[in-house]
Amino acid sequence: MSVIGFDIGNENCVIAVVKQRGIDVLLNDESKRETPAVVSFGEKQRFLGSAGASSATMNPKSTISQVKRLIGLSYSQPDVQNELRLLPYPISQAPDGGILVHLQYLGENRTFTPVQIMGMLFSHLKQIAEKNLETVVSDCVIGIPAYFTDLQRRAYLHAATIAGLKPLRLLHDCTATALGYGIYKTDFSQGCPTNVVFVDIGHCDTQVSVVSFEAGQMRTLSHAFERSLGGRDFDEVLFNHFAKQFKEDYKIDVYSSVKASTRLRAACEKLKKVLSANAEAPINIECLMDEKDVKGYIKREEFERLAADLLERITNPCKKALADAGLGLGNIHSVELVGSGSRIPAIMRLLASLFKREPGRTLNASECVARGCALQSAMLSPIFRVRDYEVQDCFPFSIGFTSDDGPICTSSNNILFPKGQPIPSVKILTFHRTNMFRLDAFYVDPSELSSGLSPKISSFMIGPFQVSVGGKSKVKVRVVLNLHGIVAVESAYLLEEEVDDSVTNSDKVEPEISSESDMACNGAENGANTKPESVHVATANTGEWRPSGVDGMQRGRNRRLEIPVSETIFGSMSKAEVSEALEKELQLAYQDRMMERTKDKRNALEAFIYETRNKLFDIYRSFCTEDEKDEISKNLQETEEWLYDDGDDESELVYTSKLEQLKKLVDPVENRFKDEDARHNVAKQLLKRIVDYRTGVKSMANCDRDAVISECNKAEQWLREKMQLQESLPKNCEPVLWSSEIKRRMEVLDATCRHLMRPKTSPQRQGDTRASDHSDTSDNFRKE
Repeated sequence: MSVIGFDIGNENCVIAVVKQRGIDVLLNDESKRETPAVVSFGEKQRFLGSAGASSATMNPKSTISQVKRLIGLSYSQPDVQNELRLLPYPISQAPDGGILVHLQYLGENRTFTPVQIMGMLFSHLKQIAEKNLETVVSDCVIGIPAYFTDLQRRAYLHAATIAGLKPLRLLHDCTATALGYGIYKTDFSQGCPTNVVFVDIGHCDTQVSVVSFEAGQMRTLSHAFERSLGGRDFDEVLFNHFAKQFKEDYKIDVYSSVKASTRLRAACEKLKKVLSANAEAPINIECLMDEKDVKGYIKREEFERLAADLLERITNPCKKALADAGLGLGNIHSVELVGSGSRIPAIMRLLASLFKREPGRTLNASECVARGCALQSAMLSPIFRVRDYEVQDCFPFSIGFTSDDGPICTSSNNILFPKGQPIPSVKILTFHRTNMFRLDAFYVDPSELSSGLSPKISSFMIGPFQVSVGGKSKVKVRVVLNLHGIVAVESAYLLEEEVDDSVTNSDKVEPEISSESDMACNGAENGANTKPESVHVATANTGEWRPSGVDGMQRGRNRRLEIPVSETIFGSMSKAEVSEALEKELQLAYQDRMMERTKDKRNALEAFIYETRNKLFDIYRSFCTEDEKDEISKNLQETEEWLYDDGDDESELVYTSKLEQLKKLVDPVENRFKDEDARHNVAKQLLKRIVDYRTGVKSMANCDRDAVISECNKAEQWLREKMQLQESLPKNCEPVLWSSEIKRRMEVLDATCRHLMRPKTSPQRQGDTRASDHSDTSDNFRKE
């Protein structure tokens, strides 16, 4: 079983694995610790990760990146529309309102959903992990932004399923970072908790979490975020600055060219990194557009002035996280800054001013999420023993439920799972019904969501079920906010009570909700749920309600019956659609493998042509006739011309056939060359064997000794005659003595001489034989 953690960033991905000696970050095929989150489509195959990133500049319209910004969203959302200006590839609205990515593949127009593209990326990361670990990878923990909605979380699970992965948990990025930070520290105060603020400035977003640490446990108090504020926004400031400058200085409009925009953005990202360590930095791009070379420079102060609005926005989620946690600056013990976009010096100064302390950088800014996910995976895995450490996360949204009769709420508010609710959590809803009914889950506060997102989450149909005539029914529904942060109706069952008519109670009471901890969901990590309690709701439902305790006053018995629950997720993929996407991924993966094999066969043919041509005029020169040399050279030349002309794009079978044809011509020459050395080596072995046998027969009887010497003389005579005949022939003739013949002659000599030299045993008397047999039988019996 694998213990893997995945951090799927908007720009790069990191894979971490737990091993006996600690946590390792796996290297990709280029021996890099980060893999670009890129999927590129060529004419006949896909290029994933680093291979895809290398083709982004040359083929931008078929290179899919930043898919994390699209997954689980609808085309009409303002956030998606804002992304369009940054995406070089075309997208459109799907019939269901989702997103479709358009590209050319295998000579056809193809469309893929963001979930399918993410599944391809997961599949590539899975292959990297399996290649490193030399085992099948399945179970894993995946890091996600805290602001992901229910639909986006389900989309990640579907993408993982398409790739053949089984996520044990979707873990919030800052929670994963906090886990990696807190589990190794032993200096936390025993008396009071240590509160740490984690600020994660990624490529496209900013997340802030306040986490409380105590010995052996951590508790996330709050999550806050800016969905569209990250390192790429600072890149865009530089991009716009130089695009304007180049238009004035060089009369080129970078915005009008996809390739030019892609190259300039890549250069601006590098420039931003240089400015992090230098007061000013130059930019130089050859042939950016219209065959014009461009250059410029910018000072750090000017860059910070251009990005002043972005820098100010960094403080918003920080202040919100503190407010949601109910803590002041005096209660914060330290601040940790991570994320790929966190290296700008101005951000460090801004956070130091806000929190009245210098932010720490004790964690690896790019790998901390993957490492925390790997740790959580080890905690959930049965094959690793991790020291007891309690991980309690919280949910950043408020979720409510409605039934056919209206909202389901507690006596204090209209929220079933309030913002900051520990996950996993379970609520038991109790209804009195006589037939099937519906429950709807929704986000209570739409302002917590991104603009244009529907507050509806899912709908659950409870039933159908039948109630016995004369019986009273109580339906209990188990609603769970699970480890992934997904709300679902886990089960429903009917409790029917057969009541004695002599004891009645006509009092009507309100329906009830109970909250219970679900330790089985998370083992030692859980423990954050409230104690079981019953609270009244304000909405009246059909049927009669009885307070707890009435059942004990009546004489009867309860009958429990499981009720089917059907789920409808608004905007999510169905099981059939996931299965279809999985089948498509398998077909695409097969096509990729087939093209890789074809490429290998083509390269093998090309290498054989060059190697054989060199050998013909070097080591093979003495072993082939002029006719053979001319024929081989002619075929090599013809195959080479075909390979770079009509054979440039052929099938694996054609390349294999061409290679076999050439080998048939070359094999006789190669066999003569190889057998030359082999023949002399085996001949030396045979002569040495003859000397050994002649030396070993000195103590033998005369008749046996003469027989062995005779066999040795025959073998030596045969070898000398054959070798003399072979040496009289040119090397380019077929050998009269092959090394394999000498090996066979040596085997015959060994068999004959060993038979003659075997010790002779004297015959035993009949009585001795019987005694020996009896002894052997006795020994065998005792062993058995």
